[in-house]
Amino acid sequence: MTGSDSGGVTVDAPAKVNLYLHVVGRRADGYHLLDTLMVFMELADRVTVSPADNLVLEADGPFARRLPQNADDNLIIRAAHSLAAAAGARSGAHIKLTKNLPVSAGLGSGSSDAAATFKALAQLWRIPEGSVDLAEIGLMLGADIPGCIHARSAFIGGVGERIEDAPPLPAADILLVNPGVQLATKSVFGARQGGFSPEAKFVKAPADVRALAALLQDRENDLTGAAMRLSPVVRDVLDAIEGEPGCRLARMSGSGATCFGLFDDRETAERAAEALRRADWWCAVTRIRG
Repeated sequence: MTGSDSGGVTVDAPAKVNLYLHVVGRRADGYHLLDTLMVFMELADRVTVSPADNLVLEADGPFARRLPQNADDNLIIRAAHSLAAAAGARSGAHIKLTKNLPVSAGLGSGSSDAAATFKALAQLWRIPEGSVDLAEIGLMLGADIPGCIHARSAFIGGVGERIEDAPPLPAADILLVNPGVQLATKSVFGARQGGFSPEAKFVKAPADVRALAALLQDRENDLTGAAMRLSPVVRDVLDAIEGEPGCRLARMSGSGATCFGLFDDRETAERAAEALRRADWWCAVTRIRG
């Protein structure tokens, strides 16, 4: 959702899920090359910006307390400063973030928040469309940000700069489960072992959830093993989701620790969420955005 009211601009920052993630190579500078199918959920954070003399960030929502307290580590503030520098903007802004998504969870919530901040501030500061390459600025801050700016189902390649629209996907109901642990992306890549996987893009649109799950059966998340070594509870979460009636496919998203299950319908996914919900496991049922 994007909107404006009383001089403010609001932009949704949807959770992203990697339906598969293959590590296909490594550059000379050490950055890994990926092939991943990134999709976006109806479940989202929300960024609202309004006029102010300086840049100020306010956060609320269930995961606000887990945000980095150091401004240098906060992607929203870094995104705002980067956009201001690139556009020559001298204005400030009051940025309000409603944090509904777990932090460092493989859902790209920080990257999606940064992407939403770019879009909202570009409107607030009246930056002419096309005068600043948001994806280029975003890539300097994080590999997922260009895909989150795109915010549509897409195959992402290279180190995040190659974006190719995916064929239409069914509006699948998805169960997200996070076991309450944070995994740093750098640490997970550092713990990865083994060789590289082939690219696995496909061109035919799956007719329904069953067909989508069948397509993904031979496609993996190459970071799962590393995440399990760092946090064995990831295996427990995957096994638990996979064991629920009606689950077509269970995978980890991104560098973890959030895992997801594809279900035929929302009612079945909701029953699974109720069965798996516990004190330290966050469960949410959402749907792939059309």
